[in-house]
Amino acid sequence: MTETNRPAAAPPEDEPDLLRDQFKQLLRYRRLLGAGVGIGLLGGVYLGISTADTYVSVADVVLRAPTDDPFNPSLAPDKAINIGSERQVALSSSIAEQAAKKLGVADKDVAALRAGLQVTNPPQTMLLRFTYTASSPKEAAKRANGMAQAYLLKRQEALDVTRDTMVKGYADQRDPVAKQLDDLAKQINNMPAGTARDAALGSKTDLQSKVNTLNNNISKLQALDMTPGRITSPAAPPGAPDGPGIPMSLALGAATGLALGLLAAWVRLVFDPAPRSEGDVARALRAPVLGYLPRDKTGGGPLLAAGEADPRLAEEYRSVAFRLAYDSRFADRRRLLVVAPRGSSVTAAAVAVNLAASFAETGKDVLLIEADLRTPVLASQLPTDAGGRPRWSRLPGGAGSTGGTGLLGDGFGGGAGESDWPDGRQLVVDAGESGAFDLIPGDRVRNVARALTSPRATRLISEADSPNSTVVVLAPPVLSYADALALVDRVDGVLVVCDPRAVHRSDLARIRELISGAGGTVLGAVLHHPLPGQRSKRDTSPGASAAPAPGSAQAGPAHGPDATGGRLPGEGGDTVALRTVRTGRR
Repeated sequence: MTETNRPAAAPPEDEPDLLRDQFKQLLRYRRLLGAGVGIGLLGGVYLGISTADTYVSVADVVLRAPTDDPFNPSLAPDKAINIGSERQVALSSSIAEQAAKKLGVADKDVAALRAGLQVTNPPQTMLLRFTYTASSPKEAAKRANGMAQAYLLKRQEALDVTRDTMVKGYADQRDPVAKQLDDLAKQINNMPAGTARDAALGSKTDLQSKVNTLNNNISKLQALDMTPGRITSPAAPPGAPDGPGIPMSLALGAATGLALGLLAAWVRLVFDPAPRSEGDVARALRAPVLGYLPRDKTGGGPLLAAGEADPRLAEEYRSVAFRLAYDSRFADRRRLLVVAPRGSSVTAAAVAVNLAASFAETGKDVLLIEADLRTPVLASQLPTDAGGRPRWSRLPGGAGSTGGTGLLGDGFGGGAGESDWPDGRQLVVDAGESGAFDLIPGDRVRNVARALTSPRATRLISEADSPNSTVVVLAPPVLSYADALALVDRVDGVLVVCDPRAVHRSDLARIRELISGAGGTVLGAVLHHPLPGQRSKRDTSPGASAAPAPGSAQAGPAHGPDATGGRLPGEGGDTVALRTVRTGRR
């Protein structure tokens, strides 16, 4: 006994494959990437132009603390100088005013002079780096040196003022003691020898010691080296502008813009409700992607792909049919329901027709049932011939008539209160080299639900139980109407046809839940590109369908009881305008 194998499960993707897949998904948002690169280039142009006439000159100043012995290693300059405070002093307005006087800058331009200065302190050093930015190289060097010299001069003045204040303080303490010492010396000279003279001499010694101490302090202060620092690297006129230049600015802008574009694309990708890849579709439906139809470059051709100028489409349909044939769930019953999620079912109709042709090419007896009773158009778009009474509509034991009884059971011809579909009409579709298959055309009916669930429709679908036979059923979009769900329990295998950019992952998950709840199984999905002239946008209106192409010829009314007057059975004088359908469009 031959066992039909299920399709092999896809091997788990490794990390490099996932990264490549994510990168390909980011490339879908070309507009965001292009906008990012464009913004980056504009920023690069602005940077290049704004820095083309900008020159920077640098002067380095080493600070030192006042000392009486510069060679004493025990003196730590960083303990005597707060480099952070000195940096703030160098940036202060008093330094700018001092430099403005030396550079000949007007008082009103002091703020601009100060704005061009930047003072930094390299780590672990007693160095202040004066960086000045100006519109000319000579002006930049001149102002950098002027600001450094003004800072040293201001620091020198501050140190001198501090020393003079301390010297004056010691002198103020010394002068009264010295006067008292002079007065005491005069008294001692006039005093006779004795105890009083000895006491006066002791007091004189104490006063002399205080005066000597204060004089010693004043001498030390006056002996201090008060040099505030020195300029180790004078500023020189720069030979080139500070900016990176137009070429480098454009390169940096393009790189930055590309990074911003990738970030925006990644954010858009994270919040994009549409499936980002075939894997997302497979995970949402819990079924494999059986094929991805190539882009239609013909602008909408006939439904049958056999014999077309581009053979890729026909080969893709054959590939889908081959994968279905090796799926045990389909091979057991050979009943396939083809549906679209919502909106237009143009591609779903093409998939159903071409799968029927592909199955017929393998030698099977194929019946295509158009269960779309709301907009039936297959009979007007396919090359059909009305055949005799085929075996699909015969019951064992004899043939009926198109009248009251005999076709697919009692009352096939439509009695009171019964639907008029299926009405026993059956067409033979010529699929060229693929052979031929039978078509049960759809028809507008008064009650779609009653027609689809009628015993005659059930017996028609059950013809797939015959040996070497296959039934393909085309239904309206599953999220727009409940027609497909009414057929799921009789068909079991469902094929979802969708444009991944026009459907949400939540829609696919809902389709799977609805089909599973109705007792069916999703066999897989067939993906396709947006139709020519149609935007890839999710249509949320129930019952939405593709509009006829501009300039298309007006087709005649659909086949059926109202083929001559456009009236539905039992609706009296009400007329229904049938859709105009162009070849290859639905």
